[in-house]
Amino acid sequence: MDHAFAAAWDEGMMLASRRSWWRIAAGIQDQGARPTIPATGSRGTGARQAPVHEATGPGQVWSWDITDLRSPWRGKAYKAYSIIDIYSRMIVGWRVEEREADHLAVEMFEAAFARHGRPRAVHADSGPAMRSNLLADLLERHGIERTHNRPRVSNDNPFSESEFRTMKYRPNYPATFQDLPAARAWVSEYVPWYNTRHRHSGIALFAPANVHDGSWREQWARRDQANQAYHDAHPERFHRRPQTPAPPGTVGINLTDPPQQTAPNRLQAA
Repeated sequence: MDHAFAAAWDEGMMLASRRSWWRIAAGIQDQGARPTIPATGSRGTGARQAPVHEATGPGQVWSWDITDLRSPWRGKAYKAYSIIDIYSRMIVGWRVEEREADHLAVEMFEAAFARHGRPRAVHADSGPAMRSNLLADLLERHGIERTHNRPRVSNDNPFSESEFRTMKYRPNYPATFQDLPAARAWVSEYVPWYNTRHRHSGIALFAPANVHDGSWREQWARRDQANQAYHDAHPERFHRRPQTPAPPGTVGINLTDPPQQTAPNRLQAA
């Protein structure tokens, strides 16, 4: 529903508020089929110090993880590797393999560095591939800080967890993948969709690629124009002139202060 709302908005059509779209959708069968997954673990457990990262732009902090893609055979799953830029939410590296392996993760990062440059820090959970000496040596050679989740704390890596959740609750996500080529083919279509078409709620319903390259500002200007025009046509529906949401200027892991939006100056954007 957010995708439909934002897509119409980007075309300059403000038909109703976002809340109204969701109220209408609530009356349509199967709109609420996506379940809420309870978080496991609890904040504050484990003696390890909480990882803290702050990003004020793309290319500063990456997080990465590996998730299982089911096969038809019991006990066997393909492994989807993914690196995400936490500021823009853009996937900057990925691969699908038969297994977790240190050298495969290193190759993925080397390709991501070549395409997107090197971040200041990389965060991951505490799995064997994430804590491998081979990857640690690569990051150290490039002067990149690395951190890991605390034991039994699931929300130390929220950006990668959110991306995998988006992947697995897409309407066309297969229950199983017949073989490795099928898994790779599906993910190779998912990543461009996620980066360029997915309207991400954490970045004001812009696509990750637009936040990554800064083009969201032009989209914001169109949205704001439609927003203000809608207010002028229906002032009785508002208590005050609406503010058009923008992506937060600062994002991070375990930050104490809430992120602040960075809406462009309306007069400059017009």
